[in-house]
Amino acid sequence: MKNKNFTATLAVDQTPKEAFTAILNVRGWWSENIAGSTDRLGEEFTYSYQEVHRCRMKLIEVIPDKKVVWHVLDNDFDFTQDKDEWKDTKVIFELSRKGHKTEIRFTHQGLVPEYECFHVCSNAWASYIHGSLRSLITTGTGRPNQREKQNC
Repeated sequence: MKNKNFTATLAVDQTPKEAFTAILNVRGWWSENIAGSTDRLGEEFTYSYQEVHRCRMKLIEVIPDKKVVWHVLDNDFDFTQDKDEWKDTKVIFELSRKGHKTEIRFTHQGLVPEYECFHVCSNAWASYIHGSLRSLITTGTGRPNQREKQNC
């Protein structure tokens, strides 16, 4: 049976330790609109993008230089009818050494083609992983969503 979860893989010249450190720096590659800790087992953080997307993640597995797993505790899209999309899914980063390269395998387990958000979400993840995260790992500078100004 074909795996229908969204997966993206990239290879970089940096070490697994450097890639792992970048992955944990979620504000450096995904969004500056992150509240909470993104680097310790058991910690939770929230992500928001305008009124379009909000989610709450918990770090359920953190193996230095090898693996990071987020469990999606809660999620809300303003563009889907099914408000349960993403809830109880997992976002997984697996690192391994392949020759002189570090391979990062990203999987959003549970993000499947049947989801209303699949096309938009898989394109967004691909952009963050192949663009912003790769840039953070290789140059030290990612391209996360900028911090939103708070309306007072």
